[in-house]
Amino acid sequence: MASEKIINQKKEEVSKLAAKMKDASIILLTDYRGINVADVTGLRAELRKSNSEYRVIKNNITKRALAEAGIEGLDELLVGPTAVIMNNDDYLETAKAIYSYSKENDFYKIKGGVIDGKVMTAEEIITLAKLPSRETLLSMLAGALLGNISKLAVALDQVKAQKENA
Repeated sequence: MASEKIINQKKEEVSKLAAKMKDASIILLTDYRGINVADVTGLRAELRKSNSEYRVIKNNITKRALAEAGIEGLDELLVGPTAVIMNNDDYLETAKAIYSYSKENDFYKIKGGVIDGKVMTAEEIITLAKLPSRETLLSMLAGALLGNISKLAVALDQVKAQKENA
């Protein structure tokens, strides 16, 4: 039987993890079977660029932390080896990095997660990760607006030229 000291350490670990989960804008659960240490090291380095945290935590501790954080609906995903990825800032960059990595590595799978407090399936997270970045969307919008303004300017110039000729 576990000693009281070990039980208290695990309770403290659960409490710390639950606090991080409450503050996180994204929590992803992934299956990392078949991934070697070099690949995981590369993934962690990529995730650090977006201030994301990658941890392998026992499923039981993760379940308890999710419950303590008030997040429900992920218990069935906590089967087999599970890595937990969390980020407090930009959830889109984290989702894109994990999706990109899972495309390159057939064994690495997204199980599901939580984005801004909403439990999401792997398919929903992948759909979100496929979206262009915010900057790309803004530049597309600006290009569309400028194109229409340019067409208007040409049309007005043609009207002016026709009135001058008449």
